Amino acid sequence: MRRVTLFVNGSARNGKVVAVYGTLSDLLSVASNKLGIKATSVYNGKGGLIDDIALIRDDDVLFVCEGEPFIDPQTDGRAQEELTGSHTDWLTLNVGGRYFTTTRSTLVNKEPDSMLAHMFKDKDAWGNKQDPRGAFLIDRSPEYFEPILNYLRHGQLIVNDGINLLGSTALFVGVLEEARFFGIDSLIEHLEIAIKNSQPAEDHSPISRKEFVRFLLATPTKSELRCQGLNFSGADLSRLDLRYINFKMANLSRCNLAHANLCCANLERADLSGSVLDCANLQGVKMLCSNAEGASLKGCNFEDPSGLKANLEGKFLHGVDMEGSQMTGINLRVATLKNAKLKNCNLRGATLAGTDLENCDLSGCDLQEANLRGSNVKGAIFEEMLTPLHMSQSVR
Repeated sequence: MRRVTLFVNGSARNGKVVAVYGTLSDLLSVASNKLGIKATSVYNGKGGLIDDIALIRDDDVLFVCEGEPFIDPQTDGRAQEELTGSHTDWLTLNVGGRYFTTTRSTLVNKEPDSMLAHMFKDKDAWGNKQDPRGAFLIDRSPEYFEPILNYLRHGQLIVNDGINLLGSTALFVGVLEEARFFGIDSLIEHLEIAIKNSQPAEDHSPISRKEFVRFLLATPTKSELRCQGLNFSGADLSRLDLRYINFKMANLSRCNLAHANLCCANLERADLSGSVLDCANLQGVKMLCSNAEGASLKGCNFEDPSGLKANLEGKFLHGVDMEGSQMTGINLRVATLKNAKLKNCNLRGATLAGTDLENCDLSGCDLQEANLRGSNVKGAIFEEMLTPLHMSQSVR
């Protein structure tokens, strides 16, 4: 059995005596455990790389490293001074417990005004602290420091295998903060552009019926589903139970909502232009200032037996087709119904004050007790009225 003395690369202190057996990989594994590093290669005292365990002799002194070049052990003060006195000398940095080996010129020349350049430009000018191995201590994240060191070496963002910098915005941001801390100005500009380019494009594509049904099934029946401002343009939502859903300011243009249950739904300021709501249940619906230009609402039910009235105040209903709809007590105050088709609608007790009914077809409607004060009925058709229209109902 052979025994050897192991030291960390560049150090002649805190050595460990170990037995040599098996393969070179076994020796590296033992060295990693004994010295507390991730050993990848072994050198002899003259800097020769050992690639076969058969080359090791009894009582050899070996130096173990983590992939960096061989560094002569620091045996006296003169050697330490020689190591740190030149811009081309090698330095070892202990960043958050992880070791990096580089040259002084790498830290100084690329960004001469950075903090790293000031730290290592002149010997002891910054008062850098060193660990027992002689490595300079830097209390920062090694994960974010490594891309910065690679940038100073190559002028490009380079990361280790397995780290996808381009796919991780969080890692980009972390490296950016480190670059700002160390004052690497040219890298800051690159990272800000990279972060901006890595942001996913905003998705404004409409929600499909399949996606929305999945949302409905995952929501308890007593919970309010918030769909405010969402895009449903052109979706088929027919025959779905959409009670109490908040569609405020949503895009429902050209949607198929035929036979849908929209009882007490909030459609305030929603875009319903060109949509089909034939035979939909609209009891207690809130449609304040919504846009339903060119929509079809044939045979809709706005009547709520509990007395809750549908609110379509200020709604834009230009050219809408609401033939045969039940709208007892509905609020259509100051709504725009120009050229709308309202044949055979039940508008008993409806609020139509200030409503634009120009050229509307109201033939066959029930307007008993409806409030038409201030409404525009120019060119409106009132044929076959179920109840007489009194002047007290309309002053225009």
